[in-house]
Amino acid sequence: MRTEFDFAPLYRSSIGFDRVFNLLNNPQRLQAVDTWPPYDIVKQGEDEYRIVMAVAGFGEGDLDITQERNVLVVKGGKSDELKGEYLHRGIAGRGFERRFELADHVRVENASLRNGLLTVSLRREIPEAMKPRKISIGSDSQAQVLQLEADQQAA
Repeated sequence: MRTEFDFAPLYRSSIGFDRVFNLLNNPQRLQAVDTWPPYDIVKQGEDEYRIVMAVAGFGEGDLDITQERNVLVVKGGKSDELKGEYLHRGIAGRGFERRFELADHVRVENASLRNGLLTVSLRREIPEAMKPRKISIGSDSQAQVLQLEADQQAA
């Protein structure tokens, strides 16, 4: 059973959140849950994140990491090099593609592969133009007086 949420009341009081509402309404987000390869998402600070994926058996040449707009795509694939006959095959070596939705202004800093763990470091960098700023109300002369008072209090 699928339940549709009506976001119309939120549209009346929000501006520029269309992308968020589209993500929530996107039927492709209700895909079957794939649990391989296992991964962790760690928040290391206010604006720092890390994704750690267990990719045992994959080398650096077998992995491909790309960032397309606000989507991080991690792909892995190996050629079947059959040397001998397997009596038991318990180490998964199948190809995979894992997608992560990234928020605006999140970029990949680096990626490393060590001991079978792929680590991708992410950082959110909000541009100066997007940071909050104080807007004063009044005539030009009043705005200058308020700015001078703010500068004196800061000093």
